[in-house]
Amino acid sequence: MKPFLLAAIASLAVACGATGIGSGSNPSPTPTDGMGFDVTVTENDHAVTLHPGQRLEVVLHAPNGMNSWTHPVASDTSVLSPMVDPAATAARGVTLAAFEARKPGSSEVSSNASPQCSPGQACPMYIAVYSLKVTVTA
Repeated sequence: MKPFLLAAIASLAVACGATGIGSGSNPSPTPTDGMGFDVTVTENDHAVTLHPGQRLEVVLHAPNGMNSWTHPVASDTSVLSPMVDPAATAARGVTLAAFEARKPGSSEVSSNASPQCSPGQACPMYIAVYSLKVTVTA
C-alpha cells in the first residue's frame, strides 16, 4: 500500500506546475472534441486560424501574484462573436471565454491582469496584457 501511495503523491507533485504569461512563442492551439469547441487556446497561444462556424474556447490562467484575467473580448464581433458557454465553471484564477467564427476576416481577443496588492500598501503600476490574433478564412 505504501509504494502505491508514494507513487500517487509523486505523480501529483510532478503534474503540478506553475504557468506564466506567454513567452511570445506561438505553439499550436489545441483542437478539442469536448464541449463543442473546435479549438482551445491558453495564455501561451497568440494566433489561431478558424473557419466560419467553428467555436473557440479561451482558457487563461492567472500568473503568480496577479489577479484573474479580465473577461476576454473580441475587437470585431462581426467576425468573432462572443457566445455563452453553459458548461463554463472556472476554478479560482482561471478565466474562460467562448467565441464563434462568423465570417472571413480578423479579430483580436484581448484581456488584462493586474497585480495582487495588499490593502494599505503601495501597489505596482503595471498590467499583464494578453492578445490573440484570430484569422477567419473561408
